[in-house]
Amino acid sequence: MFDYFSRLATLNDKIDPSFYQIYDVKRGLRYSDGRGVLVGLTRIGDVVGYEVRDGEKAAVPGRLLYRGYDIEDLVRDTEQRDEFGFEQAVFLLLFGELPTASQLAEFRALLGTMRALPEHFVNDMIMKAPSSDIMNKLARSVLACYSYDTDPEDTGVQNVLKQSLELIARFPTMAAYGFQAKRHYYDGKSLYIHNPDPALSTAENLLRLIRADKAYTRLEAELLDLSLIIHAEHGGGNNSSFAIHVVSSSDTDTYSAISAAVGSLKGKRHGGANIKVVEMMDDIKENVRDWSSEREVGGYLRKIVRKEAFDRSGLIYGQGHAVYTVSDPRALLLREKAKKLAEEKGMLDEYGLYRLIERLAPELVAEEKQTGKLICANVDFYSGFVYSMMDIPRELFTPIFAISRVAGWAAHRIEELVSGGRIYRPAFKNVGSPRAFIPLEQRR
Repeated sequence: MFDYFSRLATLNDKIDPSFYQIYDVKRGLRYSDGRGVLVGLTRIGDVVGYEVRDGEKAAVPGRLLYRGYDIEDLVRDTEQRDEFGFEQAVFLLLFGELPTASQLAEFRALLGTMRALPEHFVNDMIMKAPSSDIMNKLARSVLACYSYDTDPEDTGVQNVLKQSLELIARFPTMAAYGFQAKRHYYDGKSLYIHNPDPALSTAENLLRLIRADKAYTRLEAELLDLSLIIHAEHGGGNNSSFAIHVVSSSDTDTYSAISAAVGSLKGKRHGGANIKVVEMMDDIKENVRDWSSEREVGGYLRKIVRKEAFDRSGLIYGQGHAVYTVSDPRALLLREKAKKLAEEKGMLDEYGLYRLIERLAPELVAEEKQTGKLICANVDFYSGFVYSMMDIPRELFTPIFAISRVAGWAAHRIEELVSGGRIYRPAFKNVGSPRAFIPLEQRR
């Protein structure tokens, strides 16, 4: 029966691709040259990959700005102070200003008090309904927080800020417990539920919560903290942040809006991209004997682009970005730190393979596809490798993204509530034809 229904639905949902050109539809809210259609304004983040000079686009080294501050400066400041920096990035994104030393200390302490989940939440909302997918469990946990909130429908800025801070603090705990439940009930492994430590950073707490022995090295925590900083925001045009604006514009509650963003990020075209990179790298390592050989590695990459190897998609995952062309600043920052961890873990050969692919891919893709488009390694190319070196299970790759990006989502929700004021309602052109109704007894 469902085979028939699915064929029927597919048949009647087909739209002639030429109609998109005929009606000048900006498919995916993009112009034909790949630029996003301008649908809103933001002061939170900016993604720079090109400049317009004399009416022409000119590729430039990529830059990512949080509230006008270059992400590289935020990361360097963190390194120079030898502290964890994600909490400072959260403060900046939410409040629009860099914190003073005392403000940052108070903010960290505040987040620390919020990391534990409400009483009975773990048993009733996570353990009694485990999920095989941690992102699914995270979205459900976010929605469940509504029931523990004494005033969930208040969309005033003060209340939304309180809700947002609670969610930012709780995301690592909810994701870790969701992972432990999945690991126990689906994989038959021992169940470990550790309490979050309010004195630790977000990165340290996450590593503590997902590991049976709660142990981690300082370098592991620093690298995870860097990953959280660079994933926290990426402008309003990415799919999940746009989802936050769209859903928030309807004047719904915070939990509904954030869970919608989690659902968006769960998609393989958005938050799951680094898993595809790791799967591709597994395939390359299995089929290339000499990881340092340009000839062997380049030859296999050519097979991938020609749809003769890996998943036959023709894509070298982790290469190319919608905005960045010359370089992705997040990838550069992660690559620099990843080398140190590779040295600590004895994985420099594999790191060298990543660097070789990063160097070979742009020219090879341009040659094979004849597009002339510049591409560079994006952040997904290195993030999965970094998590793998830390023995973080793949099912946690996308939840880590969410643990970071919830800061940006919260900032975008507040911005929409303060400055939006109008529900998103874009136009869709109906290309169907009117039909005369047929009485039931006459249908065949």
